[in-house]
Amino acid sequence: MHSNDFEAAFSNFLDRHEYDEAENYLFSMVRLAFAAGWKAAGGAPPQQERIFELLPNCSKQTAPTE
Repeated sequence: MHSNDFEAAFSNFLDRHEYDEAENYLFSMVRLAFAAGWKAAGGAPPQQERIFELLPNCSKQTAPTE
């Protein structure tokens, strides 16, 4: 196993913004490569979809009264 110093240094490395950015780029590259292979194998290309939808501000609505 690794020493506590190693584990602490690795944890600090993972907590950095640069790691998050590198991980996002790596994920994008893997997804693009998979999509290219999928398409080459005869699969339909992935369709663009909304990930989320912004809803109108509902804070001015009042609670129903009885």
